[in-house]
Amino acid sequence: MDLEKQTAPAAATELRASDADRDRIADILREALAEGRLTADEHSERVEGVLNAKTVGELEVFIQDLPAAHTRRTTPSYASAPSRPTGLPAEPDDTAVAIFSSAVRKGRWRAGRRIHAYAIFGSVEIDLSEALFEYQQVVIKAFAVFGSVEVRVPENVTLRGAGGGVLGSFEVDTLDAEDPAAPVVYLDGWAVLGSVEGRPRRGKLVADILDRVHAKVEKGLRKHLDR
Repeated sequence: MDLEKQTAPAAATELRASDADRDRIADILREALAEGRLTADEHSERVEGVLNAKTVGELEVFIQDLPAAHTRRTTPSYASAPSRPTGLPAEPDDTAVAIFSSAVRKGRWRAGRRIHAYAIFGSVEIDLSEALFEYQQVVIKAFAVFGSVEVRVPENVTLRGAGGGVLGSFEVDTLDAEDPAAPVVYLDGWAVLGSVEGRPRRGKLVADILDRVHAKVEKGLRKHLDR
């Protein structure tokens, strides 16, 4: 009996909270604010608490007096990402061209829905590991002729590839995100006597800091207005 107690799984409320858990609670709080169930100050305080919560139980405290907390949740369906992107613009939002040179996109930048990369006797680096994903689907069209295109993504997104090489290499490490709402990056193109590769950058995760910044700004403004 003692052994059974020791090996019994931890209660759901004692499990460590994931980013998806925090996002779910933040969405409920946002809706409660829009419905007038919470004031701006209450919303800011609770969002700050959500960001600091360690377990699922600590998160549930912030919504226990809201109707959404007592609505039966259904198990999310983890549908696989579509093999091809849908509803994307025909023209690129960003273009990186390297002809006998190099072009780099990295750091905290906003990734568009469609990115074109051309490396002709040059190299292009597209690093999405710290990028802001404003859209769930991002397509990168890469063409390397006697050059290289290197794409790096956070390890918690979905990554798909479709392309080929002519006396060159086209390599994409396929990824499947656990979160069905995670961004999906499609890397397409060709490598002619060159290389195109897409890989995750280990240890880098998509971190949407907009809610945190919004909460801090909103709280600061409220304090200033109340003076």
